[in-house]
Amino acid sequence: MEKALRGILLKAAGRQRPEAVRIEIETPKEEGFGDLSTPIAMSLSKILKKPPRKIAEDIVNEIKGQAIFEKIEIAGPGFINFTFTKQFLCNELKQLIEQKEIFLAEDIGKGKKVQIEFVSANPTGPLHLGHGRGAALGAALSNLLNEAGYAVEREFYINDAGRQVKLLGMSVFAKYKQLQGIDYPFPDDGYKGDYIEDIAEEFRVKNPDLGVIDNDKLLEQITDFAYKKMLAEIKKDLEDFGVLFDTWQSELELYKSNAVQQAIDDLKARGYIFEEEGAIWFKSTAFGDDKDRVIIKKDGDYTYFTPDIAYHRKKILKGFDEIIDIWGADHHGYVPRMQAVIEALGYPKDHLRVLLVQMVTLLRGGKPVQMSKRAGEFITLREVMDEIGADTTKFLFLTRRSDSHLEVDIETAKVQSSENPVYYVQYAHARINSIFEKARQEVIGYRQEEIDFNGDLFNDEEMRIVKKLLLYPAMFGNAASAHEPHRITFYLQELAGMFH
Repeated sequence: MEKALRGILLKAAGRQRPEAVRIEIETPKEEGFGDLSTPIAMSLSKILKKPPRKIAEDIVNEIKGQAIFEKIEIAGPGFINFTFTKQFLCNELKQLIEQKEIFLAEDIGKGKKVQIEFVSANPTGPLHLGHGRGAALGAALSNLLNEAGYAVEREFYINDAGRQVKLLGMSVFAKYKQLQGIDYPFPDDGYKGDYIEDIAEEFRVKNPDLGVIDNDKLLEQITDFAYKKMLAEIKKDLEDFGVLFDTWQSELELYKSNAVQQAIDDLKARGYIFEEEGAIWFKSTAFGDDKDRVIIKKDGDYTYFTPDIAYHRKKILKGFDEIIDIWGADHHGYVPRMQAVIEALGYPKDHLRVLLVQMVTLLRGGKPVQMSKRAGEFITLREVMDEIGADTTKFLFLTRRSDSHLEVDIETAKVQSSENPVYYVQYAHARINSIFEKARQEVIGYRQEEIDFNGDLFNDEEMRIVKKLLLYPAMFGNAASAHEPHRITFYLQELAGMFH
């Protein structure tokens, strides 16, 4: 359906449409506005210096004789709404059944290189539900863009050079000392939870013959052991969650390879680094940030921001056409300064797209779940995954927009009822398969190719399902263009609702 419309619009727009202007095709949100809609007239208005409605009228006059349309209307400032004939839709359904696969109407990505960096949790504790939601979003978006024709790289950024890893080491070190019977103070802001003691005990068991060793050396060994232990656990949890990465970029490696200093030198050569009050600053206000940012403090230490500059410069040097970062919503204030870096390096700020992920509240029977004993301060992804399964967890994480708060009820996720969106979709799939199986068993000589696709034989309810099935390519393409994989789960729930 979308493919047919796109072909007609390509011919109708003809020489009016520059190659750079993509023909967008949308699914109207409300009934009564056609089966598909396009804002192409508004996209062409500035280029052609003509009113969008006049462009829309020209396009409609060009195609109104096409037999596949029951009705074509111009709405609002220049939207063109298309209603297809029942017979055309039934012919499209016949083709769909014969193909046994839904194909996208266009190659949206055209091989463009995209990097998606997601999760990137500090290797200082178990993954929590926020990390899990980010993992589900990143994995789904990667799959979505791959299918839409992009060349996608999935990356995890390891924060292994900052204070948090040192604090992890200090926390495990204190527990190790206490396990040795030494009254050693635990850091005031140290990491809590049973996992700290578990790591300390494992280190003690694996290193029974340390002998006499000074505290600095011991702290260094414990920090390295704890960091590697947590990173391995994170990798295992993500693997069991069905989320894999192509590359794991170490922050420490950026320092060792001199990438941090090279990034500073690059920005300095472009005129965006200055010294003031004994510190080194990045002039981010030149690109709309609310204030300039310190990158090297008076004492010579780098700020948290500095390796991020080097990291994003490295992404650009790798030649990605688009860089997508998935961050927790609490990092929203960080977006302008990071996009300022992109602009300072000579690229438009939207070369970097940041998707924000809101918090997840876990419920059990409608009541908030208390904190995890193992993690100390939050429920872990592993705990939820083990209770309701990885696929169910991922689906639930994608049942709302990523930038909206999400509540997940463990008990609802386990019941077989319409309240459980995962079961709701799975049950519709099972019922559909059951119908086909029953037809094979009860209808003698049943053959799909002999089904009558006369549009007059389909009632209104059946036609709504037919339209929904045929709208999948348009929905999928729009989900890819908008970077919104939750549209897939919305579609599946709506389609399931039509069958139920």
